[in-house]
Amino acid sequence: MAQGLVDAGVANPQDLILSYRSRKPNILPDAVWTLDNKLLAEEAAVVIVSVQPGDFPSVDIAIGGKLAISVMAGINLAALSRHLGTDRVVRSLPNAAAEVRQSYTPWVASPKVTDEDRALLRRIAGAWGEADELRFELDLDYFTGLTGSGPAFPALLARAMARDAVARGIDPAIARKAVVAVLKGAGALFERTSDAPEDVVRRFVDYKGTTSAALEAMIAGNFERAVSNGLEAALARSYVLGSSEGKVD
Repeated sequence: MAQGLVDAGVANPQDLILSYRSRKPNILPDAVWTLDNKLLAEEAAVVIVSVQPGDFPSVDIAIGGKLAISVMAGINLAALSRHLGTDRVVRSLPNAAAEVRQSYTPWVASPKVTDEDRALLRRIAGAWGEADELRFELDLDYFTGLTGSGPAFPALLARAMARDAVARGIDPAIARKAVVAVLKGAGALFERTSDAPEDVVRRFVDYKGTTSAALEAMIAGNFERAVSNGLEAALARSYVLGSSEGKVD
C-alpha cells in the first residue's frame, strides 16, 4: 500500500513514516522506518492502521483527533474511535491487488470526517485502484468477503481449472499460463464492455455450445450456492473479529 502511494504520486517516500515489528522490509529506503508506533502517531498527519484485527488492542497509540484510516476487517468505527482517540475515522477495505494498483476499495466514514478528509481518502484509495464511499457501515462488513478477499476467489477458480488440466496430462506450466490468460482476458473484457455478468452467462448458455455445457454442469452443481456460502462465512467472520470474542473492544 505504501508503494502504491509513492507510485501514484500521492506521497514522496520521505514523507512516509512506516512501522515494522522485527525486520525492516527491503522497500522504500528513503521512507522513515520505526519500531515505535507512538512516534509514528505523533509525527504523522494521517495514520493508516494496518495490523491483524486480533493485534489491534495491543496497538498503544492515541492520535489526538487526527484522521485515522483503518484497513482492518471487522473493527467498527466506534471501536476505532475509542481506541485511537479521534472522531475522524475511516474504515476501508483494500485488497491484495493494491500491490499492482488494481484493488477495489470500499470505505465508510465517521460523522466527523470532513470534506477535506474525504478528498484525501479518495486520493489515497485511488492510489490502490478504484474506490467507492458506502452509505452504511454494515455494507462494508459484507464487502469484507465480496472484494476484500481480492484475488483469492479467482485464484480458487484458477486452481480448480489448472488441477483439472494437469490431471488430464497437460503440462503444469502450460496449464497455469492458460488459466491466467483466461482470467486476465475476462477482466479486460468486463472493463471494456457494459455487459453485466448475468448477460455474459446467458449469452453463452443460449449458444448451446461446449461452454454452455460446462456452465450448465457448474450451475447444476450448486456453484452459485458455494460462492454464496463463502461470502456468508466471510461476513460471519468479520462480525467475530469485531466482537468482544475477537478481543477488539
